[in-house]
Amino acid sequence: MESIPLFLLASIVLIITPGPDLIYVLTRGIAQGKASGVVSAVGVTSGILFHTMAAALGVAVLLNTSAYAFWIVKVGGGVYLIYLGYKMIRDKTSLRLDGAGSKSDLKKCYLQGMLSNILNPKIALFFVAFLPQFVREDSLHHSLNMIALGVTFAVMTVALYAVLGLFAGSIGAWLKRRNGVAGKVRVGSGSVLVLLGLHLVTSQK
Repeated sequence: MESIPLFLLASIVLIITPGPDLIYVLTRGIAQGKASGVVSAVGVTSGILFHTMAAALGVAVLLNTSAYAFWIVKVGGGVYLIYLGYKMIRDKTSLRLDGAGSKSDLKKCYLQGMLSNILNPKIALFFVAFLPQFVREDSLHHSLNMIALGVTFAVMTVALYAVLGLFAGSIGAWLKRRNGVAGKVRVGSGSVLVLLGLHLVTSQK
């Protein structure tokens, strides 16, 4: 593996950027309580682990088939990250945390969080683009390296989102009072993604 500090920085930026997963966890926590917020975080992370394994195994097969194809995946992934960053910067939508209060169903919170990620093709495409960027083409254990990166990403996700779930009420109220904060975080995160994508594309040989 290479560029671990860059991977950790990019992961943190992506995790804290307001998006469907973060909003789902916060909304559950606000509407149904701390336990629902934490369980929702675990469900979302389970979906991330699923895509991590799929990406690792799929790219491993690709690398064994053609090193040139693997290089195309890495360059294409860098371009895709630039595109995602640009879209994030241009996004003008506000952070919505509306949720009707209802009786907490922890199993439902978990399954919805997990399935929303597993059934989202954009999540799968993102991990296929993101994880290979931090694995050396000549590595003898590229699939294991990708799995390790994915597990690291998942652990960071569940830790940060569990905190969000625990303090969802306070965090949600703070964000609603400072609606511009979400936009600034989104622009900053988008800029990091663009810079990361440019670095990855220009560094490919």
